[in-house]
Amino acid sequence: MHSTLRGFDLNLLLVFDALLRTGSVTAAAQELSLSQPACSHALARMRRMLGDRLFVRSAGTMRPTPFARYLAPSISAMLHSLSGCLASAQHFDPPTSRHIFTCAATDYTGYALLPHFISRLQMQAPQMHINIMELRTADSLDDLRAGRIDFSLGARGENERLPADIHAVDGLVDEYVVMARMRHPVIGTRLTLERYLACRHIVVRPWHDEPGVIDGVLAHKGLTRQIALQLPTMLGTPFIVAKSDLVLTMPRHAALTFSHIAELDIFPVPFPTPEYRLRICSHSSALNSSVHRWVEQRLLDAMNVTKKLR
Repeated sequence: MHSTLRGFDLNLLLVFDALLRTGSVTAAAQELSLSQPACSHALARMRRMLGDRLFVRSAGTMRPTPFARYLAPSISAMLHSLSGCLASAQHFDPPTSRHIFTCAATDYTGYALLPHFISRLQMQAPQMHINIMELRTADSLDDLRAGRIDFSLGARGENERLPADIHAVDGLVDEYVVMARMRHPVIGTRLTLERYLACRHIVVRPWHDEPGVIDGVLAHKGLTRQIALQLPTMLGTPFIVAKSDLVLTMPRHAALTFSHIAELDIFPVPFPTPEYRLRICSHSSALNSSVHRWVEQRLLDAMNVTKKLR
């Protein structure tokens, strides 16, 4: 049984997984508390044992070969499952925990949530390691299933149904508002639907999806807005809005925060819109892990702090 595993050092799979996620021998070595030469030696051993280069340097990063991409989902899922089993069987002590968790989030989610989350974590579990990676799709369910991430933090529809193997917890609920520069020539002191449609807009679409929530609502009414600028992130938007006549429709929490760093006005959206809902998603296989549940609760606590600051 398991004859293919005889003579294979399973510790090498940890190196494979770290290289896959970080794309760097140096970063993988740091994550695993190894020296860089030791990590390079482990990669060389894997290459010899598997007969493939596995990772090749390209544009300053280590990119997986087709064979490595083929192996990646199974290896990540196996490590994720094993880690969950061992974590649930061990006593979890937050002050001494050295667990590593990977969260996928958009820049808005990170902006709204991470300061409060990391602040609490530093006090309660100072040795825990958190990796934040870009949320590559609207849900990252494949990454959760493969064990490449532990949590997916993103906006979900109120009645959106998720697959049975995905566990989701509702966190922050916010409303949409419109952000504009002070003394906007079209809006003035009051934003009407007519003035909203007369403005030119910025939209933030991390995955270039069409249409967004706001455009979907307008389309249902038989209306369209003038989109002048599309961006993949919110970074820089408050300064663009403050220095132009472009406006941005966004969750209230971010708009209030941005209004403290640039001269901006905030207006209610002049038509009904769905609520902005931020959910914490994870794979159901992690539910038996006490440390996973503990981190999930810290994320929820951070969202509750964010609610109070609105």
